[in-house]
Amino acid sequence: MRHGDKQNNLGRKKAHRDALLSNLAAQLITHKRIVTTLAKAKELRKYVEPLITKTKKNESETQISHNHRLVFSYLQNKLAVKELFTVVGPKINARPGGYTRIIKLGLRPGDNAEKAMIELVDFNEIYGKGISTEQEPAKKTRRSRATSKKVETTEAAPAAITEAEVVEEKSATDDLTKVEGCGPKAADTLNAAGIHTFAELAAKTAEEIKAILDASEGHFNAVVTTTWPHQAQLAADGKWDELNTLQDELKGGKEA
Repeated sequence: MRHGDKQNNLGRKKAHRDALLSNLAAQLITHKRIVTTLAKAKELRKYVEPLITKTKKNESETQISHNHRLVFSYLQNKLAVKELFTVVGPKINARPGGYTRIIKLGLRPGDNAEKAMIELVDFNEIYGKGISTEQEPAKKTRRSRATSKKVETTEAAPAAITEAEVVEEKSATDDLTKVEGCGPKAADTLNAAGIHTFAELAAKTAEEIKAILDASEGHFNAVVTTTWPHQAQLAADGKWDELNTLQDELKGGKEA
């Protein structure tokens, strides 16, 4: 029984759950935003934000070295740890908390799971529009305060269309399921790894794509990715007739 247990186990045992969150955290730190299910995004936020706090430079050198080792024990990824301390840490140093943002993206076709995008707040340039960094003068008259309120309202206006801009940005991604052999789950896994377009998929080798799929929690043992880069390149170039001809010769994405 789970009386008083508020932790969402995500349908996994502890070792599997920790490995999943570690991989998702490394992808979030590397790509600054990923798409996953809403339940995983909420658990990832609780997992990764304490690690981001460890990067702040208000401690001694000995404590910073200890924090490096502590963060690595969670992520088990040297590149992600380096990115966290050299790129993410300096940018969020002045923020007291709330380093991530979750945006709901609706229901996922197939299993009807709630999808969400989780991103690092300070790396979204859209949400940063209209924010003034100038210091206000020490003394203000009543008229100047009224003018200042009008200016602040005008500058805050772009934030009202932020959600629409994010949706428009998401709609520009390609449907990777048009690559034969790449199903909805495989496409979601590639999206979570930062691959959203045919061009990005074509830039990967078949071995790299297979490694990304094998590292996820899905079951992709039977998936063969040997033709995916070629298919993606044809789609990126708009050569749909050639792609259809090639796919007629394939069987489940594999060469017949």
